[in-house]
Amino acid sequence: MKKYLLSTAVFTVITIIAGCGINNNKAAGSDDDHAHDETIQLTAYSSDFELFVDASPFVAGQASNVLAHFSHLKNFKPLEEGKVTVSLIVGTDGIRQTLDKPTKTGIYFFRLSPQAAGSGRIVFDMETASGKHQIIVPDITVYADEHEAYEAAAAGAATSIDGVAFTKEQSWKVDFATAEARLEPFGQIIRTTAQIQLSHDDERIISAKTGGTVFFNAVVTEGKTVNKGQTLFTIDASAVADNNLAVRYAEAQTEHARAKTEYERKTELAKDNIVSQSDLLRAKTEFTNAETVYNNLRQNFSAGKQSVSSPINGYVTRVLAQKGQYVEAGQPILIVSRNRDLLIKAELQPKHFRLLGNITGANIRILNSNQTFSLESLGGRVLSYGRSADISNPLIPVVFQVSNNEGFLAGSFVEMFIKTLNSAQAVTVPNEAIIEEMGNKFVFVQLTPQFFDKRSVKTGLTDGFRMEIKDGLRAGERVVSKGAIFVKLSQASGALDPHAGHAH
Repeated sequence: MKKYLLSTAVFTVITIIAGCGINNNKAAGSDDDHAHDETIQLTAYSSDFELFVDASPFVAGQASNVLAHFSHLKNFKPLEEGKVTVSLIVGTDGIRQTLDKPTKTGIYFFRLSPQAAGSGRIVFDMETASGKHQIIVPDITVYADEHEAYEAAAAGAATSIDGVAFTKEQSWKVDFATAEARLEPFGQIIRTTAQIQLSHDDERIISAKTGGTVFFNAVVTEGKTVNKGQTLFTIDASAVADNNLAVRYAEAQTEHARAKTEYERKTELAKDNIVSQSDLLRAKTEFTNAETVYNNLRQNFSAGKQSVSSPINGYVTRVLAQKGQYVEAGQPILIVSRNRDLLIKAELQPKHFRLLGNITGANIRILNSNQTFSLESLGGRVLSYGRSADISNPLIPVVFQVSNNEGFLAGSFVEMFIKTLNSAQAVTVPNEAIIEEMGNKFVFVQLTPQFFDKRSVKTGLTDGFRMEIKDGLRAGERVVSKGAIFVKLSQASGALDPHAGHAH
């Protein structure tokens, strides 16, 4: 069983007072000042789930409504099925209730009637498709007096007048997530543009082995997929007067036949010691050489033509000759690449040279896209960086090698965030958490999973994934990391039911 305590003793007790039916006509100080609409709100996290509880205060001998919301942390979507048992334990006394399925998608509605007052804890035991889990919420107080319980709930109110309500039901319908602001090493970031290039180890140049006229066996164009051993083109050398391939093939065939006959003849004579061993060895050597030349021509040439095939599986990167063109021996005809490994080349200003020896990684963002990849996720590494600059090109090249498992396009440009080693610590949040209005930056800080405080922050550098926060946020505070725009729209509409989600 997976068992988790509240990770940072995050125990939020928030009272929703405004708009909840308080009778403002009552005289101040009267016993009816509180309409007993106050609730306590509890938040807890495990490695798999977010738990948000909206409950009426716990009073010995009275039933309390407990509305428990369960969200998967991997996508912040509701728990759709599963058995949940809640236990309220005070000292050695405890009460328990089990629900075999949600009362409503993601929501379990319990009624607990504690019998003894005192300090205790609430334990949620869950049985889901992913296994058994347990979440414990500590420091729960069960009061002996109802008035005292609601007074304590009111005194613990933390509702911000400028806060934004965004219910779990709303967040479950959109792409939404929250994350903690982290204090972590955050060195200098070099932001630049780089070009994706083919790796030299990943491509093959296919050249003509003889002079002649080139003819492609099929439609060979850039981007065409080819297989290892597939014939790509032929070189017709039959019409060439100088170094005619047909003549060479005939000569090789004749020489092979002569050397074979001579070797067989001397082998028989050697049995009677008529031929010396040195003569026999010489004849064998001549036959072996003639056979090698003949077999090479026979395998690669036919009727005065050379057949050329692909040495690897891949695709045609470049076509360097035209059909019917005369080519010389050794002249490149095609370039074939596996497109498996790529180089990413950035060129930096000389002022960054002292940092290049301390590169710890990089993040790569596809231009005009929200896709960002880390060097680690691409199996990449720093291949090299320049040690000098000149007048014609004062920029310093930095080359990374990555595996092309994300379908990068060779020749295209990407945005890079090169990370360097630094002992400095910084508070960071995901880039998506930042909302910009009129040139100012904001984040939505979670007060409860249904209530958020819009806070102005001062930002610093970004590494492509996370943004440095210089002022306005503390490490450990939780912010909306995905879907902040929906919370902003909710603030603008102001159409939320203030009673939504309350455990009345």
